[in-house]
Amino acid sequence: PDKLLASSASLPNPPGSKEAVTPAAPPFVRTMLAHRDARKYDDLLTEAAGEFGLDAALLKAVMTAESGFNATAVSSKGAVGLMQILPDTAERYGLQGDRRKTLHQKLTDPKINIRLAARYLRDLMAMFPQHVELAIASYNAGEVAVQKYGNKIPPYPETQGYVRLVSRFYELYRPGQPMPLAQAGRNDAAGGPRLKVTLPPRVPPSGQQDQ
Repeated sequence: PDKLLASSASLPNPPGSKEAVTPAAPPFVRTMLAHRDARKYDDLLTEAAGEFGLDAALLKAVMTAESGFNATAVSSKGAVGLMQILPDTAERYGLQGDRRKTLHQKLTDPKINIRLAARYLRDLMAMFPQHVELAIASYNAGEVAVQKYGNKIPPYPETQGYVRLVSRFYELYRPGQPMPLAQAGRNDAAGGPRLKVTLPPRVPPSGQQDQ
């Protein structure tokens, strides 16, 4: 797990590298690795990873699974941008709309979106030290869901599939450094001391519209 926390300045997949994808790899994985924007945000990912002590390859793996490199993507739940940030989460971290740009417009800015996601992921990893898979599960289902199930990956098919997908992309972006995954329900998933980490509180509705 310590390797995942290394804040190296290396690109998630260095120029000239070739990810080893077998013919049996899921079509989505093959499509994403060949995507025209697959390297477009590498500099921003490296910058944010260095600032918040994360692995750029892990950030990129989350981005790939979340939006497929689509900076204007909006989910059915209202998550926005490359890292699919919910407006509520953005507000918890102090991002607000103003007279020039709405909150939604700011979240479609790649630099803002990636940096905010890196802050959130850093806090989730501090909440679940030595268990990267729980931080990833929390990014998808929320930290409350992970805690509800005894600090294990929740038994939601979507979340379990999401953790596997992020792990797959991480392994491809950083060959030889697989992300250690604990199986849902493993007794040791919740073992060991944990830090008490408090995420930014939810911002109550102000009644004012973004301008």
